[in-house]
This record gives sequence, C-alpha cells and structure tokens, in this order.
Amino acid sequence: MRYGRLSRQLTSLAGPIFIETLLVMMLGAVDTFMLSRHSDNSVAAVGVVNQIMNLVFLLFEVISIGTSILCSQYIGARRQDKVIQTVGISLLFNLFSGLLISTCLYFTAEDILLMMGLRPDLMSEGLPYMKIVGGFAFLQAISLSLSASLRSADKAKYPMYVAVAVNIINIIGNYTLIFGKFGMPALGVQGAAISTSFCRLVSVILLMVLLMKKHIPSFPKQLFTPFPWVELRNLLKIGIPSAGEHMSYSLSQVVISYFINMIGNQALATRTYVVNIVMFTYIFALSIAQGGAILIGHLVGMKKVKAAYVIGKRVMRLGTATSVILTFVTAVFGRQLMSLLTSDPWIIATGASILWIEVLLENGRALNFFGVNALRSAGDIYYPVCVGIVVMWGIQVVGSYILGISLGWGLVAMWAVFALDENIRGLIFLRRWNSFRWVGKGFLK
Repeated sequence: MRYGRLSRQLTSLAGPIFIETLLVMMLGAVDTFMLSRHSDNSVAAVGVVNQIMNLVFLLFEVISIGTSILCSQYIGARRQDKVIQTVGISLLFNLFSGLLISTCLYFTAEDILLMMGLRPDLMSEGLPYMKIVGGFAFLQAISLSLSASLRSADKAKYPMYVAVAVNIINIIGNYTLIFGKFGMPALGVQGAAISTSFCRLVSVILLMVLLMKKHIPSFPKQLFTPFPWVELRNLLKIGIPSAGEHMSYSLSQVVISYFINMIGNQALATRTYVVNIVMFTYIFALSIAQGGAILIGHLVGMKKVKAAYVIGKRVMRLGTATSVILTFVTAVFGRQLMSLLTSDPWIIATGASILWIEVLLENGRALNFFGVNALRSAGDIYYPVCVGIVVMWGIQVVGSYILGISLGWGLVAMWAVFALDENIRGLIFLRRWNSFRWVGKGFLK
C-alpha cells in the first residue's frame, strides 16, 4: 500500500471538510457575534436553545452517520447498487423523522425551555428563536444525509461550496433582520432565527442538485421494490450506537447548561462566548478526523487493515498538535477576544481564564475526535459509546456539579473538570486503536 497516495487522499478529503465545517460553525458564530451587539441576554438565551438544538441534530445524525460509514465501506467494496439504496433510505427516513421532531419542537418549545430552567427575563428572547429554528429543524436532517452521501464518495468539495454560499446569505440575512436594514423591521433574535432557517433551506436545495448531478443521478425503482428493509436495519444498527457517543455528550452538555444557568446569566453568556471562540481552534482536528474516517472506511472495505491503522495514527498526531498550538495562541489573546464580544468585566476575566484551561482540554478533544471516528468507521461501534457514557457522566457531569455548584467554585472549576474528562476518554480511545481489537468488526461480510 502506497502511504504517500493515501496521505494525499486524506488531504483532499480533510481540506474541503475543514472549510465546510468552518463555515457551518460560522452560522452559529455569526448569530452570536451579531446578537452580542444586541445584548448579552440575547446571547445567553440563544446559547441555551442551541444546546437543545444540538441534541436534536444528533438524533438526525443517527442515520447520516450510518450513511457515511456504510457508503464508505460499500464504495471500498465497489457495490454501487448498495450505495444508492443506502442514500435513498437515508433521505426518506430523515425527512419523515425530521418533520415529526420539528412539529414537536414547535408546539412544546415553551415547556422545553421551562424544563431547562430558562429565566423569565430570557424567555422572551429564547422562545421565538426556539419555535422558528426548531420548527424548521427537519431541513438540517435532510442536509446531514445529503452531505454525508457526498463526503463518503470523496466529493467533499461540493458541501464546501454550499457552505460558502450559505454563509454569505446568512451574514446578509442576519444584518438585515437583526438590525432592521434595507427597509426591513429590526427583529433581533427572531431575525437571526429566520435567517438561519432560510439558509438551511437553501443548503438542502443546493446539496440535492449536486447529489443528482455529481454522485447519484437517479434512484431506480427496481432498487427499492421490494423495499430494502435490510439496508434500513443496517443504517439503524450502525447509526444508533455510532451516534450514541455524540448523544451522550450532547445530553451531558444540556445538563451542564442547566447547572451553569444556576450560577447566573453572566455564566451562561460566558460559556456561549467561549464555546464560539474555541470551536475555531478544533475545526482542523474535527475535519481531519472525519476525512480520515471516510478513508479508513474505504480501507476496511478493501480489507487493508495496516493501511487503515497508519492513516489513523497520522490523523491523531496532526489533530492534537494543531489543536494545542491554535488554542495556546487563542489563550494568549483571550482577553482581547472576549472584549470584542462584550464589555462586561466579569465575563471578560472569566472567559480569559477559561481559555487557558482550553489548551489542555483541546488536546483531549482532538484525541476523542480521532478515536471515535476511526473506531466506528472500522466497525467498532459499541466501544466509544460505552466509554463515553461512563466517563462523561461519571467525571464531567458529576464532577462539574460538585466543584461548580456544591462547592461554589464556579465556571472555571467546571471547565477544569471538562478538560480532565476529555483527556481521559481520549487516552482510552488511543489505547483501543493501538490494540487492534477493532479488526474484524466491519459491517461487510
């Protein structure tokens, strides 16, 4: 196996994924930055809603993760008919499940936010945002399936192009609707929600056109009659446990948001600002881990285990080194970065302190990105979720409550617990990869 060619293939996958991920994350960051010009309370309210929405989007990822893994291995095994079946079923399932979940979010938005403990002074900001973004959440479900399908076929550049267009539209939409420009009313938080939801609609349309033109020109009726229930079962069999680790993490973040809400609005706003700053430091690690996962899936489908292992180790080294360096630079300029977002002295000082803890945290996060993506692409889908549930809830959730709430040490102490959790899980996954116990767990027999 020529590892130079594999490295070039990894770069060709990770590069577009990096740009796409950066731009997708910027959708939320642009909302946060523009709303920070509106008020810190708006940022705090939207931060709570986005924690809920991140959890919902993980439900949609059950199928899209299965789509990516199955298609990668089917492409490696040169089984195009199975690729078409998998993509078709993925789109149908996420469309119908997405519509059901969106309906529930719209009509139960207030109950959900009350359950999260959102204060009355934030409800007027959080509720309309939740209704609009939640009501159109099904668009994200479809978009995830389309993007996963294109990526698995080594066509990651097309979702990247879509992300570029969507971000331009979102910036213009936010500016127009939040602040009331070009003759439009100033809608504040509602404007940000409308702009974001419209952008997701544009994304779905563009990705569907690209899928039909560049990957799967048609879905022949004979491939779906009788309905291929086996492929749906495979998607769920792979997707549910594969998404389990992400689901556990997102649920833990919802609980932690509840804890931080107990500290106060300033703490909620600080967390939202820091999360939006540091996500730019770990995008490379996330992107190369996702690109590596596609390549590992291809190699496992071709039964080239040693090559898959080598690519995995390369992903790990690049991801951790880049994350730590970028986070260190961010911490050095932490106070200045926080000052760009808020004038509150407590938020600035607390956020700047947390950014130094992030240097250690991002080392562990990069290890987790590598470990989870590599193991599940190789077919070792149950190990990451088991480790995630035990360590996340045993250390991150319990530890942050004890230190941050019970002992009253606050947000900085909670962040130190987050860093401990990320690094413990990361080292466990690295040991698993080095053990080769994932060999033989692929889905194609």
